[in-house]
Amino acid sequence: MLLEAKVLAQFYREVVTMGNIWLETGWLIPLYPLMGVLLSIPWSPAFIKKTGPRPAGYVNVLATLVALIHSVVALYYLWGQPPIQWNFLWFQVAGLAIELPFTFSGLSLGATTLIIVLNLLVQLYSIGYLEMDWGWARFFGLLALFVGGMVMLVMTDSLLFSYVLLEILTLGTYLLVGFWFNQSLVVTGARDAFLTKRVGDLILLMAVIALYPLAGTWNFSELAVWAQTAELSPTTATLLGLALVVGPMGKCAQFPLHLWLDEAMEGPLPSTILRNSVVVSVGAWVLIKLTPVLALSPVGQDVAIVLGGLTAIGAALISAAQVDIKRVLSYLSSSYLGLVFIAVGAQQVGAAYFLLLTLGVAMATIVASAGSVVLTCVTQDLTQLGGLWSRRPITGFSFLIGACALVGLPPLGSFWSIRTLLNGLWYAGDYRLVVVLLATNAITAFSLMRMFGLMFAGPTQLMTARAPEPIWLVVLPMMALAAMAVHTPIILHQLALLPIGAIGTMGILLLLSSLIGGVSGVLLYGMRVKESPEKILPSWLVSLLANDFYTPRIYKNTIVLAVATLAGIGNWLDRYVVDGAVNLVGLISVAGGETLKYNNSGRPQFYVLTIATFVAILGVFMSWVALTA
Repeated sequence: MLLEAKVLAQFYREVVTMGNIWLETGWLIPLYPLMGVLLSIPWSPAFIKKTGPRPAGYVNVLATLVALIHSVVALYYLWGQPPIQWNFLWFQVAGLAIELPFTFSGLSLGATTLIIVLNLLVQLYSIGYLEMDWGWARFFGLLALFVGGMVMLVMTDSLLFSYVLLEILTLGTYLLVGFWFNQSLVVTGARDAFLTKRVGDLILLMAVIALYPLAGTWNFSELAVWAQTAELSPTTATLLGLALVVGPMGKCAQFPLHLWLDEAMEGPLPSTILRNSVVVSVGAWVLIKLTPVLALSPVGQDVAIVLGGLTAIGAALISAAQVDIKRVLSYLSSSYLGLVFIAVGAQQVGAAYFLLLTLGVAMATIVASAGSVVLTCVTQDLTQLGGLWSRRPITGFSFLIGACALVGLPPLGSFWSIRTLLNGLWYAGDYRLVVVLLATNAITAFSLMRMFGLMFAGPTQLMTARAPEPIWLVVLPMMALAAMAVHTPIILHQLALLPIGAIGTMGILLLLSSLIGGVSGVLLYGMRVKESPEKILPSWLVSLLANDFYTPRIYKNTIVLAVATLAGIGNWLDRYVVDGAVNLVGLISVAGGETLKYNNSGRPQFYVLTIATFVAILGVFMSWVALTA
């Protein structure tokens, strides 16, 4: 018995030691995908020669798999333990020391694991989707850059480095959207996405710089402590709060900085899975961490709620009037993130985190399912699709699971996260916001069922006559995402990240809103009880929604026109004033030189006479000035 006790004690010590090793080296997790970036270089077009670019994809899959194993094991050993922190000295000069802090908690490590899992499935999906594309090294390298940046973002405890990582992700977005750079629409989409984000980034940078002298730190944990006792003037608090809200607007595609997400759909669809599920959420992740600081500004909270509410309802309505699959998906992502902004403004931090976690899996499932339809049908126009249920049952079933997971249908994840937010708003007395959430959920359910009906119900169209299921490398990740969507609430509940309990009154109202919206979509677009459902609404309203509330036209006639006018004025001043003055001096010099060359006779007496004449004229002029003074 004593020997057995010693063996068990030794085994326990070895297990503890092994666990400490996995946890102490947790900062390596974001480096695994980044190593995939470097390993992709040998298979770039300059080196591929006989091997082709495909090994770059396999190498990145292997690197992601290693990161996943490390994160899962670390999460296992971290369970039930306090958070772990690391501080790496990044910059030190003249008494200023800037550290790069990392925090390992159940929430951050859970989010890290989710990001890596989604990336692994997207990589497998990409191998099948981009089978014939020769840009594998560049594509998989950019995906790895995405994942490494997002993992570092959820792990870091620094606002400054969060901003730096957001800029890196913006650069990655620009490069991925412009992946097929030989197409004009792709270049335009990448440029617009990059420039639109610059607006929010500039304002967020102002907030980051202004916050340090006030709080003396950039660490989120220390900012939360400072905010509890901070005393700011109303003007300072208002400006700071507005900057912290407006900054993530561009990242999260909120009104009026939402157009870039639609144009970003010009990039490869596999990258859209990550972008619409987790990449657009990183700005909201930073905003959630800044919630204690935002609480100092009532105006900032109100602005977050107003922007979130307008985006939630507005983007959902726009999605229900689109005929392009990618446009529908982009507006649904913006709408869902509007709920996160409402949660942040209402100080419902837990609900905001739950919304982000459930959004990732649900939206990834929907985009992957829709992408498989685009791949085999060679069109993303909903009016050209139909009758796919008999030919694509796996894709249709996966789409339905993703759609149910995105709206408030129990027992899937978004039901519990939205219900948590509804309960918090109801108990706080924000009844108008409760109505906004229920309306948004109903419109979202209608939009998704409309999309499902147009793709899978009705008669077979020309583009869907021959549309079998795609290859297994596309189907397998899609099914895995659907399975994750089903099990997400169970996993999050086991990790103590998602409260699951009685449905309650808010749950019943949420369920009813989902059924009203979903059943309406099924009747109108699935069962086709009306030949042209769009004719139910006035034509002007349909046109208003289909054209995104004419936001592009408004931008063109206001901001774009103002910038173009100022640019034209600057160009005129540069050409005719600045360049004109310089050119005038040059012309005078040339004319003078041309005149003087005729005086070059080679006779010294002529030169002396010329100089004497000019001196005499100058003397007469000076004398006249002196006498008349």
